[in-house]
Amino acid sequence: MAAFPEGTPCWVDAALPDVEAGKRFYGELFGWTFREGDGPQADAFSDGKLVAALVPKTDGRMPTVWGVYFATADAGTLGRKIRDAGGQVISDRQPVGTSGTASVAADPGGAVFGLWQSGDRDGFEKQGEPGSFCWAEVYTRDPERVDAFYESVFGFGGTDLPDSSVDFRMWSPAGAEPGEDTAIGGRSVITEAFPAEMPGHFLIYFSVEDCDDTVAAVTRLGGRIQAPPFDIPYGRIAVLSDNQGATFAVLAEPKAA
Repeated sequence: MAAFPEGTPCWVDAALPDVEAGKRFYGELFGWTFREGDGPQADAFSDGKLVAALVPKTDGRMPTVWGVYFATADAGTLGRKIRDAGGQVISDRQPVGTSGTASVAADPGGAVFGLWQSGDRDGFEKQGEPGSFCWAEVYTRDPERVDAFYESVFGFGGTDLPDSSVDFRMWSPAGAEPGEDTAIGGRSVITEAFPAEMPGHFLIYFSVEDCDDTVAAVTRLGGRIQAPPFDIPYGRIAVLSDNQGATFAVLAEPKAA
């Protein structure tokens, strides 16, 4: 596996009440496979390549969610930068066997994300292809403060959409020319269209061959449609929840002519 540049998304996992039920749901939905005897955590594979993990919730009061991890060469140093920039380190560095070191943090708007300092495992072995991660964006009520946070902590370069009626910023990793060709994630705004109680959060996207077929499969498998399929310049997307309540999005890129 190739190492991931600092600050780029390198892993996602879903914290679920029932990992076995999650394996059945995502195995059917995305064609993921899982190794027998993995223990409480289940690594997910697409075409034999690592794409995600399903992990058991250790506390029933915690949300059922998909989470994203950003790559770092030094989780301790980055944790200090997070605190200095107005964020919070929720759980400090913890070794994950020989795979690497993980920690969990939150931005000034309350959106939670992970940090991953690789050991034996760098992260995804497949991304940007059907059945794997393709995008992550943070939703916030405080875009100015959150933009400054990520651009300070990770060195992201921001590019705002040309449509001024949509407050959305794309982020490119440090050292890259900012723009849609280099973007690895983005920032959206929690508007009045969302429930008043919705907190800041990350939305994880998975690439699929056909958005509408995937939505139909989610419904058949007991999941829910949060936002039905609609078209954007980059393809067709929908926001969904699995049959345990973890929300995610899917993106089908435009077919080549």
